[in-house]
Amino acid sequence: MDSLNEIGVTPLRLTAFLGIFVLMALLELAIPRRDPRDGKASRWFTNLMIAGIDSLVLRLMTMLAAPLAAFAAALWAQDQGWGLLNWLNGSPSWPGWPEVLAAMLVLDLAIYFQHVVSHKIPLLWRLHKVHHTDVDFDVTTAVRFHPVEIALSMLWKIVVVVILGASPAAVLLFEVTLNGCAMFNHANIRLPLWLDRIVRLIIVTPDMHRVHHSIYPREFNTNYGFSLSVWDRIFSTYTDQPRDGHTKMTIGQKSHLNDNPTRLGWSLRLPFMKTRRSNAGKQGKAD
Repeated sequence: MDSLNEIGVTPLRLTAFLGIFVLMALLELAIPRRDPRDGKASRWFTNLMIAGIDSLVLRLMTMLAAPLAAFAAALWAQDQGWGLLNWLNGSPSWPGWPEVLAAMLVLDLAIYFQHVVSHKIPLLWRLHKVHHTDVDFDVTTAVRFHPVEIALSMLWKIVVVVILGASPAAVLLFEVTLNGCAMFNHANIRLPLWLDRIVRLIIVTPDMHRVHHSIYPREFNTNYGFSLSVWDRIFSTYTDQPRDGHTKMTIGQKSHLNDNPTRLGWSLRLPFMKTRRSNAGKQGKAD
């Protein structure tokens, strides 16, 4: 058992989260890409409250007799010698950087796959739609995920971590990186176009991911990557620019272009409301 089991990883994650969140929020004020929509205060309250509920759900999962958390799963798999990487090593050991990077790469691909599936399976789309109904696009959108989706996402990561045998160090670095990249690529910040073109060759940029929050199915069913942009290019789910332009495009879902998504209760109830047939899994004919 390595020393990561003896220190609290929660303060590290929280410090990284708050530091990146504050930095992105300040950059949004300094170099905004779009004018903020009216009602920012109510949006931020709702999105941050959802994030708080998500954190509570994950905390409760870690308090179970068998902790349901990716990091705990990595510690367990390492102790038991489970997973592909542990088998290749022959015995649990402190991983080298190539192994850590390989694990992070596979985990990022797993999250890309999960994101695609959440758009294609109607039941999962009902949950994920909470994220897409946000009527604006900024750093708080990165934490607007329904608690049930967050719990299912954690269970998926646990499965991948155990099968892969990812080390605790790799899982910790991956989760911090994933959260940081999500806040970066959801931020309402203007990167110089030349810089955006370079960065998006590897990392998902705000302009690239903003397309994913378009009202048009042909756009929001693309650009699924959270950290690495290469998966969208490899699997032909990449869209370069929104057809209406970044400053004029409409964010959200056509059926909810009102103030409802800025309300906490409505946002939490959304997956359980009766709705018309979802258009996430198919390309819309109207666009």
